[in-house]
Amino acid sequence: MTATSLPLVPKSKDAQDAVCCAPIARQPLGEDEAAELAVLLKAVADPVRLRLLSMIGSHAGGEACVCDLTDAFELTAPTISHHLKVLRTAGLIGSERRGTWVYYWIIPETVNKLGALFTPLVEPARL
Repeated sequence: MTATSLPLVPKSKDAQDAVCCAPIARQPLGEDEAAELAVLLKAVADPVRLRLLSMIGSHAGGEACVCDLTDAFELTAPTISHHLKVLRTAGLIGSERRGTWVYYWIIPETVNKLGALFTPLVEPARL
């Protein structure tokens, strides 16, 4: 690897914090930001919803038909629909009806908010 291909390290303290510390370790969350993130975390805090989100995101073509999701669970169709509605209401997935089926896809901007909350958290903030 050459020196020109290495990432540049920011010189300012704020810029370094942005690179090395997750938002949750950089500074306390504001009330609005915490409320927004809590909705997302609550939506994925259920094992069924977390699995659904993972199945949708990893499905070929980036979207999945509800018919592709229901067989993976020993739950009724209305229960699966409820879980998908929670994910959709939280803004984690989008959907579109095509004929008799509904297709779902991940909304990257919203899912990235969850990932960015803790990544990269290398070590705890020093007091």
